[in-house]
Amino acid sequence: MKCEDSRELFSRQTKIRGFLLYMDRMAIMAVDDFEKRGNKMIYVSHLLPDREMAEVLEQTGAGIESIDFSIAENLDNLKENILDYRGRLRAMGAEHLTIHGPFLDLNPMTFDSRIRQATMLRYAQAYEAAAELGAEKIVCHTCYHPDIYLLTGWAQRTAEFYQEFLENRKGIKVVLENVFDRTWEPMLEAVLLVKSPDFDICLDIGHAHCYSPKPTEDWVNGLKEHISHIHVHDNLGDRDSHMALGQGNIPLEKALLPLLLENPSATFTIECGEKEAVLKSWEKIRKLKTHTENFLAITNKI
Repeated sequence: MKCEDSRELFSRQTKIRGFLLYMDRMAIMAVDDFEKRGNKMIYVSHLLPDREMAEVLEQTGAGIESIDFSIAENLDNLKENILDYRGRLRAMGAEHLTIHGPFLDLNPMTFDSRIRQATMLRYAQAYEAAAELGAEKIVCHTCYHPDIYLLTGWAQRTAEFYQEFLENRKGIKVVLENVFDRTWEPMLEAVLLVKSPDFDICLDIGHAHCYSPKPTEDWVNGLKEHISHIHVHDNLGDRDSHMALGQGNIPLEKALLPLLLENPSATFTIECGEKEAVLKSWEKIRKLKTHTENFLAITNKI
């Protein structure tokens, strides 16, 4: 290991040890203070009925990650559904929005020109919805299936697709989400090839935990500053069960602590299908983010 690498590793480990010591000694700050400083950084996937979403947003001040524009039927009637969803957002009291892009039957790296055209069209429609509704980010699956496709050339073809897609589209960050991906290196390669400030990575810790043989913390350490958005939910490593954080066995502190310390501006989406699970997960993220922000504020003053 190079000397500079050793120093960087030692610095990171020292910071994490200091953070853990701080967490042991520091009381949790009031929820009101967190809401003033950071709750807009957390979104909730629109998996709940609108009434329950409104209740969650009122209680937490979180934003929404819409799944409506990941559905082909909704994209077929785009103008009508944008208008309808704008009214629903207003009724739910949502002030911040991300959009989950379409993925079923689509593939950016496909060798079939017609599938590529369909993928480009559907992504363009989702982008239009995001722009019309004032969304801050769009989440797109890698669409990689390890038992079907080889990784040879995957990053290059994926990068070519997104370079074309983003050529005349600016201002909304598109983040690439891992699903069945077994390793993080191809995603990083694709992001580095695209070379766009509007193209980054969404790390789904639940997917990494149950579909990848590599520990979730390895994904964080490998992707580092390129992770600008995180999907959070828990599982037992056997299937993608979308439990509340803490109900599975994902090592949350080990996975998220290095990321928050190095990239405290990263945003989160809670992907749970029950209100209670959403609120439990929000509380865990709230505590972790609040402690991290306070710790960084203190260390920056030393």
